[in-house]
Amino acid sequence: MELLQSTLTALNLLWVGDAELWSIVWVSVKVCVVALILASPPAILLGFVLASFNFPGRRLLVIGVQTLLALPTVVIGLILYMLLSRQGPFGPMHLLFTQEAMIIGEAVLAFPILAALTLSAVQGVDNRVAETARTLGAGYLRTAMTMLMEVRFAVMAAMVAGFGRVISEIGCAMMVGGNIAGATRNITTAIALETSKGEFVQGIALGIVLVIIALAINLAMALLQGRGGLR
Repeated sequence: MELLQSTLTALNLLWVGDAELWSIVWVSVKVCVVALILASPPAILLGFVLASFNFPGRRLLVIGVQTLLALPTVVIGLILYMLLSRQGPFGPMHLLFTQEAMIIGEAVLAFPILAALTLSAVQGVDNRVAETARTLGAGYLRTAMTMLMEVRFAVMAAMVAGFGRVISEIGCAMMVGGNIAGATRNITTAIALETSKGEFVQGIALGIVLVIIALAINLAMALLQGRGGLR
């Protein structure tokens, strides 16, 4: 009965537009979107290069990307904390416990997912696509764009997966953001805080928002794939 009452109260918070709750949601969405925008171009480029070319050190780079995929978020948070703290090399920039630090952390988390899934997608492209493009006179850049267009839905799926990872993680956001109310408190850190205090209303409300965001993104992805399949 208490759980039902908490859920109803949480829904009411969402309905009336509680300012504190929606500011937390805004911090999460802003940080994750900016991090994804920053991480996507270099990660997709790296994935394409690793899939398309053989060069010294390629295998080590692939292993490095795969290792980052399995690295716990709290470890990445610890490394960034040491780099950004006063005693760290980037301490004078005063980035620790700011949204900028969170953006850096989330970009680092999204990078290996984007790179690894792009690598896998490009490796699956039929070799005849590149050969045909070159036969028609396309240069390296045009050929690369043609290959990426062939796997555009896979790349978009990689971006969805990257967004899902960064918006739902807590370790890195807590360590470099500090969970400061009105500044760096995001959905996951707020849920952890409220649950630790035994107050579940805001946590339930934020959990509902996370589910809605996940459903909306995946629905949009499904619609895009459906339209692409009709062409």
